[in-house]
Amino acid sequence: MASAGDPVRSGLVSSLARPGGNVTGLTVLGPDLAAKRLELLKDAVPTMTRVAFLWNPANPDQKSSLKEVQAGARALGVTLHSVEARSREELERSLAAMKPNRPSALLMTADAVHQRYIGRTVAFALENRLPAMYQLKEAVDRGGLMSYGASLTDLGRRAATYIDKILKGAKPADLPVEQPTKFELVINMKTAKALGLEIPQSILVRADEIIQ
Repeated sequence: MASAGDPVRSGLVSSLARPGGNVTGLTVLGPDLAAKRLELLKDAVPTMTRVAFLWNPANPDQKSSLKEVQAGARALGVTLHSVEARSREELERSLAAMKPNRPSALLMTADAVHQRYIGRTVAFALENRLPAMYQLKEAVDRGGLMSYGASLTDLGRRAATYIDKILKGAKPADLPVEQPTKFELVINMKTAKALGLEIPQSILVRADEIIQ
């Protein structure tokens, strides 16, 4: 695995140090970074008071993310609105339900179902002038405001070392699961301008990439 969210809670491995089975690789620390993404979103949008968190209850990783975001929201004094979506149909209903009681911003993870329809979520955020924070840079490339997460490019390179070791006879059970060491904050300034949002300089200087 090159970019698993939480392989322990998902049951893929017994522990990061000793996987114990026939699976090993790298984790993106998805749930662990959920609160950090909320913090960065709050820094970028200081007036944010109520944030919608889009997650998939059918995904074990997402339950961990929800707990992290809930704790982060309490620490920041932000009201968190849980928005569930397990399928394309449920995603459409959940997005529509947000319109009458519009939140200050939107936060989401990289759940496989949600990523399949990421273009729809990005379009919704733009149409409804919602500042949004994503996990993957792909969303920002498609018009999303911000993303923060492990560098998938870096993880892909490191995954090659696992393939090399396994092909040379190493057992996956004996190869510890590695955590990411490189993280990326990406900001789309064109989207910020369209939203009428002025990103603080303190956030811009921390960005790894700024899309103009």
